[in-house]
Amino acid sequence: MWFGVISLFPEVLGVLNSGVTGRAKQNQLLQINCWNPRDFATDKHRSVDDKPYGGGPGMLMMAEPLHAAICDAKKAAPENTSVIYLSPQGKRFDQEIASQFAAKGSLILVAGRYEGIDERIIQQDIDEEISIGDYILTGGELAAMVIIDTISRLIPGTVGDHHSVSLDSLTSGLLKYPQYTRPEHFLDDKVPEILLSGHHQQIEHWRLKQSLGKTWLKRPDLLAKKQLSQEEISALNEFIEEFLQKNSRKMP
Repeated sequence: MWFGVISLFPEVLGVLNSGVTGRAKQNQLLQINCWNPRDFATDKHRSVDDKPYGGGPGMLMMAEPLHAAICDAKKAAPENTSVIYLSPQGKRFDQEIASQFAAKGSLILVAGRYEGIDERIIQQDIDEEISIGDYILTGGELAAMVIIDTISRLIPGTVGDHHSVSLDSLTSGLLKYPQYTRPEHFLDDKVPEILLSGHHQQIEHWRLKQSLGKTWLKRPDLLAKKQLSQEEISALNEFIEEFLQKNSRKMP
């Protein structure tokens, strides 16, 4: 996967040199290139921001150096690479979009700063706006790293056991089932017997039931969007019945 990042603070992306993304870079599965608009400024002060026309607080990233940086990145990028502006006004980033981006093979991510960027850049250079959530960051670099990290997990060879990626929360549209490791007893709590049974078919059914149940309890919005199979409906009804029975016993 090839990434180009347009950023005034490319050093922030150094975090990606660690962990899974760091190994992916070393193994040439992931390529991250940075362009700093300040390198394309034309005045002696290397200016990249200015006051907005019409007044108002703060500063905006100027069109000229930002446009030049994007154009230079597009020259270096693989053919038909999309340019994504990281903006609170964009479409909400999720696992489905991550999969779509991973399939593209390359992206240019534009990290804004200050109060945003000149609207003409959005109109002329940006293919899509993406937001990682309904909150405001000081800059788009953190959003860029979130997107790169999420997509990198989908690249075959990046994660040691790629099968585990298919079992991650949200990959199937559901939250992941509860997981346990040693010791078997901890703080007066015990690992569920089914996981110690060795009956793989029963374990898979339990995990499906728990995954559906967790989603029903914590993220019903995800469940509402998912078309459940008959097996999944049956497993969810089983979980709900057990949950209601268990909690009715706790009531005074």
